Amino acid sequence: MSDRQLMRQEGMRQLRPLSTMCEEEGTITLCLEMPGVPKDGIELEVEGNDLRIRGKRRAPEAQPGVQYLVRERAVGDFYENYTLDETVDRNRIDAVMEGGVLTVTLHLREAEKPRRIQITARQ
Repeated sequence: MSDRQLMRQEGMRQLRPLSTMCEEEGTITLCLEMPGVPKDGIELEVEGNDLRIRGKRRAPEAQPGVQYLVRERAVGDFYENYTLDETVDRNRIDAVMEGGVLTVTLHLREAEKPRRIQITARQ
């Protein structure tokens, strides 16, 4: 996973939110910067080993008499796909949108604990 910005793909401009991923004890936290994207403008789904994040950042509505001199904020659709390994518990994924940042918390499965096996003697 690396920092992403705008990239050209087949002649189209595709928005790629900047992200940070870190692992703490028992969780992986993924943070994506999405200023101007409302919570209901984001789709988050898990299918098999894929975590998919889709959304759309819309341009602000034009106001009469306003002429933009600079418009640096990219607008459009974005799509991110992350491959999950077997350590992620697909039933325990949380997502929170706050201050223009989507935080996705992936909980890791508990490792299987060793099990003592009783030995019986045959005579």
